[in-house]
Amino acid sequence: MPNHPNRSRAEIPARNPTSEEVRAAREAAGLTQTAAAELIHCALRGWQEWEAGNRKMHPAFWELFRIKLGR
Repeated sequence: MPNHPNRSRAEIPARNPTSEEVRAAREAAGLTQTAAAELIHCALRGWQEWEAGNRKMHPAFWELFRIKLGR
């Protein structure tokens, strides 16, 4: 059902970033895990889980983080 209203119509569908991408983006921005978590209004433990690879960061959080960094 490619025309279903709940299907993404974006040319590049959202994806979960890898733990390496999350850590690299945070470090490139010069942020601690605490500061990065506060920037997108999430718990520090959640951020730690994303960087450890124990949980996948939702694409919305990834997009918000990148928007707030201006990237």
